Amino acid sequence: MTIPPHAYPPPEPGHTAPGLAAFLLAPRSVAIIGASDDPTKSAARPLQYLRRSGYRGRIYPINPHRDWVLGERAWRTLTDLPERPDHAYVLTGSDAAVAAVEECGRIGIPVATVLADGFAPTNPKGAARAARLREACVRHGIRVVGPSCLGVVNLRERLMLTANAAFAEAGLPIGGAFVASQSGSVIGALASRGKERGIGFAGLVSVGSEIDLSIGEICAATLDDPDIDGYLLFLENLRHAETLRRFARGAAERGKPVAAYKLGRSAEARELALSHTGALAGEDDVADAFLRECGIARVETFEGLLEALPLLKRVPIDEPGQRRDRVGVVTTTGGVAAMVVDQLAVRSVSVVGPGPETLARLAAAGAAVEPGRIVDLTLAGTRYPVMKAALDTMLTAPEFDLVVAVVGSSARFQPELAVEPVIDSAKSAKPIAAFLAPDAPDALNRLMRGGVPSFRTPEACADVIAAALRRRRPRERSAAARPLPAGRHMLDELKAYGLLDAVGVARAPTVALPAEAREPPLLPFPYPVAVKALSGKLAHKSDVGGVVLGVPDGAGLLSAVAMIRENLARQGLVVEKVLIQPMVRGLGEALIGYRVDAEVGPLVVLAAGGLLTEIYRDRTLRFAPVDREAAREMIGEVRALRALSGLRGQAAGDLDALAEAIVRFSHFADMPEIIEAESNPVIVREAGRGVVAVDAVAVAAVLANS
Repeated sequence: MTIPPHAYPPPEPGHTAPGLAAFLLAPRSVAIIGASDDPTKSAARPLQYLRRSGYRGRIYPINPHRDWVLGERAWRTLTDLPERPDHAYVLTGSDAAVAAVEECGRIGIPVATVLADGFAPTNPKGAARAARLREACVRHGIRVVGPSCLGVVNLRERLMLTANAAFAEAGLPIGGAFVASQSGSVIGALASRGKERGIGFAGLVSVGSEIDLSIGEICAATLDDPDIDGYLLFLENLRHAETLRRFARGAAERGKPVAAYKLGRSAEARELALSHTGALAGEDDVADAFLRECGIARVETFEGLLEALPLLKRVPIDEPGQRRDRVGVVTTTGGVAAMVVDQLAVRSVSVVGPGPETLARLAAAGAAVEPGRIVDLTLAGTRYPVMKAALDTMLTAPEFDLVVAVVGSSARFQPELAVEPVIDSAKSAKPIAAFLAPDAPDALNRLMRGGVPSFRTPEACADVIAAALRRRRPRERSAAARPLPAGRHMLDELKAYGLLDAVGVARAPTVALPAEAREPPLLPFPYPVAVKALSGKLAHKSDVGGVVLGVPDGAGLLSAVAMIRENLARQGLVVEKVLIQPMVRGLGEALIGYRVDAEVGPLVVLAAGGLLTEIYRDRTLRFAPVDREAAREMIGEVRALRALSGLRGQAAGDLDALAEAIVRFSHFADMPEIIEAESNPVIVREAGRGVVAVDAVAVAAVLANS
């Protein structure tokens, strides 16, 4: 029987194909290509799981060598089937998998999921296989999940199209969360851990290598599913960042929160570049900024990822200029509550105590406590009236944006009594969360059923609270990611200053002098001066003895030039010119940097300036360009710059001018030839006197006609 081709054109760039969710997650029929008759092999699992789960669609095992697989009728080829399946799961080896996808495309199967690995771009054979897969997608319009995909699960449809061994587990609960993971094993880990907690899922997808369908496209295809109320993402990288960003914006528009656990926090994962900006805006720093700008709550703990959505649904996303990060803690066990306070403090979340008026209200309600950061009810709080009165008071007090109830040992032995006042407070206007000191699964399940976000560890509790409070509404971007050119070169400092002039950043005046000069020049500015080597090969001139500061006069200038020549000669470097500029003093120093990230596009960095920038890593990032409001936010996030706000009678720095410099720096995003630019330091002078860049580094693309 010849199967007519299925008209399924490839989607327009940036758009999800119509019907993708149905073919991917609710297929009426599936083909299992390479289904094994050996029940101990992973290629036998999908058929076993589909039958065990009660999948209601039609299943077609494909095995070229057998007529029966695991006691069921099998077909030798796809063209032997009585119909065209909606979805094919390819379980063969790498080369056979490519051929299978090409065949799926030829007969019009809309979606194929590929288990095999062996498609790594670093391997010539892998790169060739990947190219063939992409070509099949383009030629036939087939959409591919994977390769290296452990499968697709839709619990409502009883679709267990997966080779993940964790899905041998029976009785997995159904919920509203959709999981998408770049690691195949994680979907099984979340499913099994969720069952232990009574947390269910709507669907779980292992996206694999994302050669075609990306994590953002897959999630976007489910946005209008009324049974999905939030998303959990496990990310190893930011491939296809633009599709992920579009999905996140769509989720925010629909009020569906997104939480993500992203690998790569270690120092070993940071990218090194020519400027400080490259080290300050390494892979994980960029990911953190990207997720924040997308409105995605990034958690640090795996437990936090599992437990995040209930609280994210209760905590509104901050609008620009809003501040909702004051947390109140009420407990029956002060020592345990202190663990939560410690974990919140590590994440810079403000834990505040009740003010005098709230203390008086607590006392009047029968919950008198001593003033302090924690509302410790002691054993009296194990009585329903006392805990409920304290919660009612705190949830209506103006000093708290969120309240955490920390319940002691009674949660394990009297769960129905210990958590009842917390459950009865779940519908308050302000969000409430609970942390249980003992291992108390019954109490945790009661809290979850009662709509109270609840946590098993103080680390996960603080992690999710911090992530929820720091979410921001996704921002529109005027500059998207673009391919980075292979050819690039570093400009010398004088040319880099020309770029600052082009965007309007104030900088120190300069004079270029031949390194062989025998007479000091007539300078348009007074001594003392700074003397620097002028070269497009030196990113960090001070590291090689290429800078002399505080030169007092002409004789000293010539001595400084000679010293620089000698320092560089010892390292086999020749300097032809030096740059002279006046010594500029102010109240503080900042670094402003710009660079284009290959995955997410242009971004701007603000950091503490000077020689110790990379050591302290006191910095913040935004995607470029930014406006004045975002620039002021950035200034507030760099701890070292708080000293310039006029604290304790000290002179205030010109932070308005610094904000304007950040905005102007960010407009390098309008110059596609600029890959990286930085000024460190930018001297911040007294309020009203502006800022001055006294150093500049820039990396530009080598244009085809240059």
